Amino acid sequence: MRTVRESVLDVLRARGVTTVFGNPGSTELPMLKRFPEDFRYVLGLQEAVVVGMADGFALASRTTSLVNLHTGPGTGNAMGAILNARANRTPMVVTAGQQVRAMLTMEALLSNPQATLLPQPAVKWAYEPPRPADVPAALARAVQIAETPPHGPVFLSLPMDDFDAELTEREDRAGRQAAARRITHAAAPDAATVAALADRISRARSAVLVVGDDVDASGAWDAVRALAERTGLPVWAAPVSARVSFPRSHPQFRGDLAPAIGPLGRQLAGHDLVVVVGAPVFRYYPYVPGDHLPEGTELVLLTRDAEEAARAPVGDAVVADLALTVRALADRLPAAGANAPGPHERVRFPEAADGVLTPLAALAAIAQGAPEDTLWVNESPSNVPQFHEATRISAPDSYLFSAGGGLGFGAAAAVGAQLGAPGRPVVCVIGDGSIHYAVQALWTAAAYKVPVTFVVLSNAKYAILHWFAQLEHAQGSPGLDIPGLDITAVADGYGVRTHRAQGAGELTKLVRDAAAQQDGPVLIDVPVTTELPSL
Repeated sequence: MRTVRESVLDVLRARGVTTVFGNPGSTELPMLKRFPEDFRYVLGLQEAVVVGMADGFALASRTTSLVNLHTGPGTGNAMGAILNARANRTPMVVTAGQQVRAMLTMEALLSNPQATLLPQPAVKWAYEPPRPADVPAALARAVQIAETPPHGPVFLSLPMDDFDAELTEREDRAGRQAAARRITHAAAPDAATVAALADRISRARSAVLVVGDDVDASGAWDAVRALAERTGLPVWAAPVSARVSFPRSHPQFRGDLAPAIGPLGRQLAGHDLVVVVGAPVFRYYPYVPGDHLPEGTELVLLTRDAEEAARAPVGDAVVADLALTVRALADRLPAAGANAPGPHERVRFPEAADGVLTPLAALAAIAQGAPEDTLWVNESPSNVPQFHEATRISAPDSYLFSAGGGLGFGAAAAVGAQLGAPGRPVVCVIGDGSIHYAVQALWTAAAYKVPVTFVVLSNAKYAILHWFAQLEHAQGSPGLDIPGLDITAVADGYGVRTHRAQGAGELTKLVRDAAAQQDGPVLIDVPVTTELPSL
């Protein structure tokens, strides 16, 4: 008779999930013993880092990732990263070991008495199988739910004594059947809906497109670009975008909408119809009151997420597959004239007078050294506008940022992204504050020789909080400066090669050399001035 462990491994093989990100504890060892050679285990030194790596891996590889955590304490450590994965809409199965069933009632040490409540509401589904025989089918169901739009993490609590339990032939067959099921998610809008929206766009005096993360995530990049070029409509990026969903060098691209109600509404002035594709309406923070839309302006949201459609404060919505909807819409719209605006001028940023690079100058130097097919990971929140101006990313699947608003994504996600897309160079631009939220990821990068290029923009402060302090009239708040950090010393201790760059030319060369090698991670520390964003 076969065991639950053997059946679980077959379920994972059938679903193509053979990389496990974990930090093992005693309750996980029964699942991991006799670990098979066709699986890969990626060790992280802290659970939030483990989830962050799995997040980047899933997003870069367009697959579902698997995480293995240590019962309640490990899940608690990982919660911030799980919230980020939820906001990023990352297909991820999070498993956590549980005490043996015989000691659950007495709540013995390491029991998680309400295991399914701990990760909620950060996950789409949380479950503890009632019997050992239910574990394989529950795992298969978890993968299906994670991969159902909108994608997101799910959670399974797995008692440690389940894995050696024997299955009957019928129970074993049930697990295989559950794993073999395939569900296709491609809901197309009806023709009348498409025709009505095409008519609204045609009748609009000045329509505009706003694109969001799900355009890139769902594979609708080419369809949206074709629609924009056919109609000649200007294109904005939705506020606080975690992916790039339209070529930033395209002449129709207008930039990023502000993440606040009043300023965003004013940016859309002059447009009588706003068509939002694959973005929430809208991701706002901080609170700056005003009108969501200018007077007389209408909005239509195209989304795969019914909840996202329901919570939008304004406008109509169509819930359907994005690529199918956009292609059908383009087929119904006439081609616009050829009066396209000229391309954007690339801006050059000089060094500051004292020799320390401005963030804009540093990012321009980094972009000049990075290969054309770079997969960028960004976690320098105060420098997002400068990052996009310098890099002008214009290819799909080329940018990752956390949609959740919490730090700790960048360093870990970059390691996972490089493992998920080993054929592409990964450059992680990160603040000296941000990197310490997941600094243990440097050890994993070094131990597994993952060739990520980390570029740390060091200004010895949480610059984004200085901006918020000004905006919220909270000057004098403690804890906004972080002097005395030496990230190169920390990285050296984890086994990462390090450099400290002073000038733009040196920085460009260091990035070029680091991105060209495959011998492991390289960290480049760059002192920069502080430039606070405007709203």
